[in-house]
Amino acid sequence: MKIALVGYGKMGKSIEQIALARKHDVILIIDQHNQEMLSSDLLKKADAVIEFSRPEAAINNIRFCLNAGVPVVCGTTGWLDNKQEVIDLCNKLNGTFMYASNYSLGVNIFFQLNKYLASLMHKFPEYNISIEEIHHTQKLDTPSGTAITLAEGIILRNHSIKSWIKGSTDNKEIVPIYSKREDDIPGIHAIKYENQIDTIEIKHTAFTREGFALGAVTAAEWIVGKKGVLSMQDMLGFEQ
Repeated sequence: MKIALVGYGKMGKSIEQIALARKHDVILIIDQHNQEMLSSDLLKKADAVIEFSRPEAAINNIRFCLNAGVPVVCGTTGWLDNKQEVIDLCNKLNGTFMYASNYSLGVNIFFQLNKYLASLMHKFPEYNISIEEIHHTQKLDTPSGTAITLAEGIILRNHSIKSWIKGSTDNKEIVPIYSKREDDIPGIHAIKYENQIDTIEIKHTAFTREGFALGAVTAAEWIVGKKGVLSMQDMLGFEQ
């Protein structure tokens, strides 16, 4: 298949390597230095666009690609205040759009495990819930999109939890997310349930970016020929 890459940082370069190894053609690469080359004519030659840019650029990139009629796989985080606009535009255009805060297969299994644990812990309000995420110092958004997805999974399955917050809180209806930035950490996420007696913890540690890149390329392969707003849960056959 023919792939266009929008965003060519560390993730974009990893995606390119995986795509080429899987015998795909990367026909267009757009980054902050050649944004003027993002054109409908060039995009329409691609079977799918994989968008891993920057939070401030993502929404315009997504709009442009959807208006060009090309399926979009987006992994940029930090722009979700505009997500409903993208959903509405995709549906209006009868387009194809897929977003995930994390395309790693292991992380998406972790998302499901998190929701299951949250549904069990709903019966035990004496436990305090917290999320910790650690990433490399180049990561622009905080908390991470993956941490937010984990918090949303807890809120979905534990009805005593109403929202999340960056940093600490004494409100047991709010999940605190603690973010750390350290050199050369692809991603660590931990969910902790703690009281005075014991601690229950689940954790996912990524060793390289390869899992994220492979998931994004696999998603691009999967969405070709499909319509609508899609997710990794759809692709993997997991319950929402």
